[in-house]
Amino acid sequence: MSLTDEKWELLFERYEIQKKVSESGLFYISADQIREYKEPRLMTKFDTRESLPAVFGGRLGILPVTRGNYVIGDFDLYEDFPEAGAAARWEKGAFGKHGRGSEKHIKQVYISSEYETIDIHDIRSEAGAINVLGITGILDDFLGGEGFKQTVSGRMASGRFDFIVDPHRTGRGQKLWAGQNGRAAAPGSRIEVANSQVEIDGGFEDRSSFAIIEGKNVVHSNFLVRQLYYPYRLWEGKIKKPVRPVFLVYSNNIFHLMEYEFTDRLHYNSIRLVKERFYSLEDTEITTASLWETWRQVEVKPEPEVTFIQADSFEKVISLVECLYRQPMTSAEIAEVFAFQERQSDYYFNACRYLGLAVKEKEEDGRIRAQLTKEGRKLCRLRYKERQLAYVRLILEHRIFHELFGQMLESGEAPDRREIERKMEELSVCSQSLLKRRASSVAAWLKWIEGLGTVQK
Repeated sequence: MSLTDEKWELLFERYEIQKKVSESGLFYISADQIREYKEPRLMTKFDTRESLPAVFGGRLGILPVTRGNYVIGDFDLYEDFPEAGAAARWEKGAFGKHGRGSEKHIKQVYISSEYETIDIHDIRSEAGAINVLGITGILDDFLGGEGFKQTVSGRMASGRFDFIVDPHRTGRGQKLWAGQNGRAAAPGSRIEVANSQVEIDGGFEDRSSFAIIEGKNVVHSNFLVRQLYYPYRLWEGKIKKPVRPVFLVYSNNIFHLMEYEFTDRLHYNSIRLVKERFYSLEDTEITTASLWETWRQVEVKPEPEVTFIQADSFEKVISLVECLYRQPMTSAEIAEVFAFQERQSDYYFNACRYLGLAVKEKEEDGRIRAQLTKEGRKLCRLRYKERQLAYVRLILEHRIFHELFGQMLESGEAPDRREIERKMEELSVCSQSLLKRRASSVAAWLKWIEGLGTVQK
């Protein structure tokens, strides 16, 4: 249990928060009350569902309402990214020499050589990635605009507005709002906001619209809608131009842009994905033929004496490698950056360790930190295509992946979950009780490899 979890348990007990929410629907708490236990900024930063303290019970959420006050209630505050859960939805399908390639198109863009201060292979920060959006014309292409220029960024007051937020859903994907009619189809909570602090990573304007950019340089499965909704409400009440909320995830040298809209400005949960696209400053085309050749050349190695993988997103594995390339990190620091619990930090560190990319070392201050191996640092210095194929080689050095991917190439079909479990049991990669859980990670990693390939023409 993290320190933040422990402090929230104390707050819930002291103020009987769960009881008061059950009785009256909402509980207001001040920054001063929270500060008695820990800095409010750290105690209220929950960018994903997984980062919420256990005492919130998977249903409660917290929202800022003024500069010094928050409200806790049964709120559905998060939205899945479009690719979240892809591994779980993976079924048998054609792949291989004559099968399909990736359906994800990555558009290559270029940056003028006059910009000597920008290293396209070393864009590490969210701010750096957002700067490149404007310089390269990525944002113009994505939004169909002309000459978007950055006009605002940073912290500002939200102004005054109110809205309805739905209660937490029992089933993902089930919306409770009624759409453009403007009213909730199930009871929601009315929230009033008065000059709460809002932070905008980037605001870009052209002749016809204003785009709000929320940027992340790590991969998450979902995001806090408030990060788009509060800035949207602030600016749609101040200007005449349409306000276009955009989420940017920059990882693995790929700009992943998603434009959203709120079909009812007064309803927090009326968020809807309009479109998404991918861009890169590098050539990213990897053919299925090159994947075939990589598989053919790989020499399978003995299975390492480390925990078998339980990491359902290989994109997050890559994202963690990128973070460790910047600096060594403790489990708590990994959890903070990725906005999930420390237990998940260990899952993803163990995935890096399984591939020989990371180890844990005790440093001079006595703290144990994860850091990249020599192999990990060497991999991070490669260009995009070479780096992806290096990841593929490291995965395929493990017999479970080499044999299953070989079956995919030969048969043209991806194995279903039962086939994966049978192969895992045959090779004794983990205990019987863990087969189903770990099989989802194997499926996800195979799907990631499959998604790299484009059919050679």
